[in-house]
Amino acid sequence: MIIATELKDIITKELAWHYKILPFKQEIDKVIFYAGSSTNSSKIKEELEVILGKNIAFDIIEDFKIEKLLNINYRQSTNTVIKHNQKDALENIINEAIDIGSSDVHFEIYDDYARIRLRIDGVLIEKKHIDKKDYPEIVNRIKIHANLDISEKRLPQDGRTKIAGYDIRVSILPTHFGEKIVMRILGQDTSNINIDDLGFEEKEKELYLEAIKKRNGIILISGPTGSGKTTTLYATLKVLNEIKRNILTIEDPVEYTLKGINQVQLNEDVGLTFSSALRSFLRQDPDIIMLGEIRDRETAEMAIRASLTGHLVFSTLHTNSAWGTISRLMDMGIPSFLLAETLNISIAQRLVRKLCKSCKKESHLNIVDLPKNYTMPTTIKKHYIAVGCEKCHYTGYKGRRAIYELIPIKKDLINIIKGKEKNITDYLAKNDIKTLSDKAFHLLENGETSLNEIYPLLITN
Repeated sequence: MIIATELKDIITKELAWHYKILPFKQEIDKVIFYAGSSTNSSKIKEELEVILGKNIAFDIIEDFKIEKLLNINYRQSTNTVIKHNQKDALENIINEAIDIGSSDVHFEIYDDYARIRLRIDGVLIEKKHIDKKDYPEIVNRIKIHANLDISEKRLPQDGRTKIAGYDIRVSILPTHFGEKIVMRILGQDTSNINIDDLGFEEKEKELYLEAIKKRNGIILISGPTGSGKTTTLYATLKVLNEIKRNILTIEDPVEYTLKGINQVQLNEDVGLTFSSALRSFLRQDPDIIMLGEIRDRETAEMAIRASLTGHLVFSTLHTNSAWGTISRLMDMGIPSFLLAETLNISIAQRLVRKLCKSCKKESHLNIVDLPKNYTMPTTIKKHYIAVGCEKCHYTGYKGRRAIYELIPIKKDLINIIKGKEKNITDYLAKNDIKTLSDKAFHLLENGETSLNEIYPLLITN
């Protein structure tokens, strides 16, 4: 049972957990709370009426039910240390987001209300409603934090700030009812990023390490925003980061600090683009170059040129598959023979939520539940569905893992690329290269994730 956000705003998370109560109904003259059967309701009533300035009534339920409702509606941090001594409400919001593992904080305003949403494990949850009259003050405070123009309300703005030791990227967008803000929480360092923990299967890791240890060439990683591409790149650079190598990166933004690597922040306002940075990099005696993204033909051509002159180049594209990346570059106008000669490996990846091991439930799998154009690679009779328990905050999922599609560029494929072939389904099957949909179905078959989570990956054109 999810309580309406406006009701949750009546009481803080700390008070709800302290008293083991939950508001579920607001009447004209009072607020009605759920309380556990072991709760001293008369004592709490007296204290709460003083704290909240409202008349209080209780509906008594079983203790285990109140624990479940609190876990669903007032999610707590799993960290051992929680910071609550912040100077203002904004820092409280950011710290709570960090505590519960959120990657983005959304501030949004509409006709009759404003709200805050948090992205956790790739999914947005509504956290809090804000009084509309307080929203402009929050916007201005964020702008001041990020050194943005508080008087500019008609144009988008981007900035950065630092809160609680974390770098925060701020994006402000004018909407019909006011300015929407997204604050991306960036990591402090890469101490917890390791290539062995990314999710590569052993054979895949061997292929990838073989490709990145070449002295020159291009390694491309594709996937939508939030699919873990940057994490894969940072883990790779950690492997290659040796005192004998000069490594340069141009990023938008610089999400992690890598000691021993020269990192450059993109700044298009002053002309520092991916392509212009790459031109400068080539005069900096680099061994390895990382481009945050290939966005246009000019950058793609510069990357090709850099690889041809003896450099190892890493970059990303927003495509749906490893082969789609190659097709996209050819569509940009990159000569197929140059692409075939310089590309070492093409990778596509996604992040998939994992089912909570404590509460997942076995269920019968009907073929009709699968996408109509999906051919099931194997016959299975069962799968697992998300249920929800205290350990996963009643979401049914706990953590995420990456799945990869790798296409190493070998002699047969070089000829296919030079011939500008568009369909390589037979080549993939012949060389036992698993696609993202194959990997996703394998996770379903093993009970690691649910059909709902991987359904989009099973849909084929």
